[in-house]
This record gives sequence, structure tokens and C-alpha cells, in this order.
Amino acid sequence: MPKKFTKATQLVHGGTRRSQYGEVSEAMFLTQGFVYATAEEAEQRFIKSGDDEFIYARYGNPTVRMFEDRLSQYLGYEDGFACASGMAAVNGALTALLKAGDKVVASRALFGSCLYVLEDILGRFGVGITLVDGTDNAAWDAAISDDTTLVFLESISNPTLEVIDLRHVCDTAHKHGALVLVDDAMATPVFSYAHACGADLAIISTTKHVDGQGRMLGGLICGSKELIRGPIETYIKHTGGAMSPFTAWTHLKALETMELRVRAQAAAAHKICETLQGHAKLTAAVYPTHKAHPQYSVAKSQSEAGGTVLTIEVKGGQAACFKFLNALEVATISNNFADAKTIATHPATTTHQRLPQEQKDMLGITDGLVRFSVGLESVDDIIADIKQALDAV
Repeated sequence: MPKKFTKATQLVHGGTRRSQYGEVSEAMFLTQGFVYATAEEAEQRFIKSGDDEFIYARYGNPTVRMFEDRLSQYLGYEDGFACASGMAAVNGALTALLKAGDKVVASRALFGSCLYVLEDILGRFGVGITLVDGTDNAAWDAAISDDTTLVFLESISNPTLEVIDLRHVCDTAHKHGALVLVDDAMATPVFSYAHACGADLAIISTTKHVDGQGRMLGGLICGSKELIRGPIETYIKHTGGAMSPFTAWTHLKALETMELRVRAQAAAAHKICETLQGHAKLTAAVYPTHKAHPQYSVAKSQSEAGGTVLTIEVKGGQAACFKFLNALEVATISNNFADAKTIATHPATTTHQRLPQEQKDMLGITDGLVRFSVGLESVDDIIADIKQALDAV
């Protein structure tokens, strides 16, 4: 799609491929394989496939390619490869780009499954892993060296919402010839700043804000055409982590409303955080682009909004926190985030339960911490619900 159009328009029209029938809504190609007119054509396609030539659904599909093109263009990248889940994208990118003897520097505040891939899987196969305090620029400077292959981080950490100075990390990594891979789940595609700050690759868990309605698992790796159609496509197509055409089709339809949904949710999250400041039952209420956030200045310099999630810390530990959660009427207790429904999560006993207590303490995952994912309900109803639930503590 021509560059002159805004990003919001790209979400509706970018990457569109129409069949011979000229359909308005994107076509869904539910097929495993593709037919060739001649044996010679089949031979040639296996030698080199064109942009609109496909071999097998694990390698590529017209519906999936539309989605890859549309979202990667929106994020500012040349290309993208769609995966079966966000973690399939994380694992696929890391494993495709690393080998025994390579060294990774990563922020210590990572989602538990990301830590497992780094330390347990890649570590097992001879990749060196160094974890640093992502909010400390000096720690990055000290850890990244000429023998660093790749730098990996969450632009906004899950669940504690730490914000990293991404421009500084990218500049430091590139001075030493290292690639930068960013997990953008919390930042959201709408407020992503990975490309603007110089990240070589960005991973989007499309399960979250792209689908946005609690239906589909998916992920997308974005980057240069050289990296995406080189080592990343090669690894994922042979190991089977590709996205299904049905998921890609639902994602294409969801992209049409993503800006409207995410901007409304982010504005509501900021308002809720502002309303809860100084509440007698809370130790803290934190949102990345609210002035109460420890990295507020960095967050504001990188993005206009801090996503759709805030955290609150309930005084009184787990017992008080559970009373609060059980008293909620609008918000749902679950372990996902970025749904149309408001979701409250207690990370210490669910998503991050398996982390050693020492690591929880280091990351700030306390017994009173609640990750609060703001949905599309009336913000006034959500605020009233939080207040009445806090009254029950």
C-alpha cells in the first residue's frame, strides 16, 4: 500500500490480495497444498517461489501472507512471519538466529516462558545467557560486548511494567554488531516504538491486542526481508510453527478495529491509574505513561501511551489481594491480558507462580500485586468496580 496513507488506513487495506472473484472481505484459503499446471512449474516453484506463489501451508499461504504484510507494514518493518502463538514466535526467532557458542544479553524482567527458552533450552545447547537489570543503562553497557550476538528484551515488562530505554539499548548493541530483538506484547502494536528506536526485530503476540477478544493464539516476527525470509522462515517452515489460515483471517478482520479498541483501552487504563493514586488500600497504582511510574520520562519519550495494562499493589498481601479479586463484579479473574473484557491477574500465584521466591522479590512480583488489563467496558463502571472491591478488603 502506498506510504502516503496513515497507519490507521494501512490496518484496513494493507497487504490485500484479491482472488479472481474480486471479493471485498479478505478470502480465507483453507488448504494444505497447492496445484501446479505442469511438472516444470512445480520444479521451478521449489527452486524459487514468487510473492504470490505458494507450496505448502507450513511454508506460506495467501491469507497468512496478507496478514504478515499488513501488520509488519503497520509496524514499520519490511516483512513478517506469522506463527502459531506468541511463544512460537519468540522461540522461532531466537532459535533461528542463535547457535552454540553465541552470547545473548537479555533483561531479567522477562515472561517466564521466555526465560525458559533462553536458560533451559538455548542454554542446554551451548548459548551463553547474561541477564541484566533492564532499567539500568549502565548494566546494558557493561554486559554488551563485541562477542554479543543478540540482545533480547520486553519493551514493557510483564507483569511489573518496567520500561527500558530502547534507543540506548539499540545504540549500544549496534555499536558492538549485535542484533536487537524486542518482545512488544505489553507495548501493543498501536503504541509500538521498536522500529522507531532501531530494533532489528519485533515480536508481537497477536493473541493479545490483535485478536483482542480472547479467541485465537498467534504471533508475528517482524524485521528485514533478509532476516525474515532467510533464517527465520527457513527454521519455522521446517519445524512447523506457522500460523493457520483461519487464525490469519480472524486477525485480518480484527486489525480493522484494533486502533479504535486499543486507543480506548489505553485512555481508560491511564484514567484508572490516575483515579487510584493515593488510595488508602493500595501501596501503588502504576501505568507506564503516568507520572507515578518510575520510568515515566523514558516511557513518555518513546510512546504516546503505555498500553492497556496497569498494576496495583493491594496492602495486606495475598489474603487481602484475594478478597479484592473475589469481590470484583465487572473484571474477570483470568491469566490473559489485552481482551475486550477487563481481566485481573494475581501473577505471584498464577502466571509467575513457578519462579523462585528470590526471583519474584528481585522482579517486584509481590503477593499484593495485581496485573489489571483494561477492557472495553465503561471506564466509570470499571473504576466503580475496583473501588467497591477495595472496600471489601
